[in-house]
Amino acid sequence: MKTGTLMRYPAGERMLHWMVALCFVVLAASGLALFHPALFFLSHLLGGGVWTRILHPFIGVLMAVLFGVMAHRYWRHNRLQQNDRAWLRQWRDVVANREDRLPEVGRYNAGQKLLFWVMAGCMSVLLLTGIAFWRPYFASEIPVTLVRWAALLHAVAATVLILGIVVHLYAAFWVKGTLHAMLHGVVSHAWARKHHLGWYREMRARSAERQP
Repeated sequence: MKTGTLMRYPAGERMLHWMVALCFVVLAASGLALFHPALFFLSHLLGGGVWTRILHPFIGVLMAVLFGVMAHRYWRHNRLQQNDRAWLRQWRDVVANREDRLPEVGRYNAGQKLLFWVMAGCMSVLLLTGIAFWRPYFASEIPVTLVRWAALLHAVAATVLILGIVVHLYAAFWVKGTLHAMLHGVVSHAWARKHHLGWYREMRARSAERQP
């Protein structure tokens, strides 16, 4: 780690994040191909329509498992606290990039925390509903009406998740240094003080405790 930087995302966390991201891209493309004929050309990503239908649910289970590991690691950092409610009420300062007026932020801000829980909810719905109409393994044992509702909920959850990822990507590019952190794992002290002061103070305190 370079001098003057803080470790934000260790290699294992970054690898897990990019594995989930890769699964998401493949699932979004293949799901859209199965959703509407106009987007069927996206099925070529997995070798055509037949392979798309076969592989889509298996990759979905893989993504759910990987995200479950991420959620187990991160959920404690994503609990909403009093400062987060104040942060959300000051959304105009957030949009205007007036971070000096905002409450102190820990490892994640309130927007990131809300997105985490939205993604966790969507992943859960996608897994459960996907299993409900997964042919030939489960759908034949489930009433047709329930299968149809599962397909509808699956599409709604997928739409919400895609929109959430779009917001996630926009924020990553909007806040300079965020993408670098996920690629290289480290952030500057200035970045940490500006965007996550509470987390910065916590990391500095831990560093001081390790000093002989």
